[in-house]
Amino acid sequence: MLTHLDAQGRANMVDVTDKAVTSREAVAQAVVRMRADTLDMIVNGDHPKGDVFAVARIAGIQAAKKTSDLIPLCHPLMLTSVKVEISAQGADAVLIVARCKLSGQTGVEMEALTAASVAALTIYDMCKAVDRGMIVENVRVVEKLGGKSGHFQAHAL
Repeated sequence: MLTHLDAQGRANMVDVTDKAVTSREAVAQAVVRMRADTLDMIVNGDHPKGDVFAVARIAGIQAAKKTSDLIPLCHPLMLTSVKVEISAQGADAVLIVARCKLSGQTGVEMEALTAASVAALTIYDMCKAVDRGMIVENVRVVEKLGGKSGHFQAHAL
């Protein structure tokens, strides 16, 4: 059953009033593939727009906080922690890992996914002038902890 639909099939925000407040955490990732020379420019600090990873990290944090403004049926949440880690992976990829936490009545998967996605889009935006062929891929929840459904761990790709 889709919890965002009522008996008539209309979209509604899920009522979490009676759910217990529990510790919840979600980890999401995204990967940006690019030319090796583009990644070299970022890693060596030679990008004309500045520190790409630092800007993307801040964009991801901001995005997590704005998730309910972007996704219509998402609850506004009082996040207690948002961490976005960005690292070069091999010669042509960037891995973004976003971790969101709170004590609340609903999960933080959408916030983690939004953080990872917007960080990836920020990297694309900052680097598109030098590499229009970049690919954003593998955006997914890799782990979820807490709440009624318990622990989820994604399979390795």
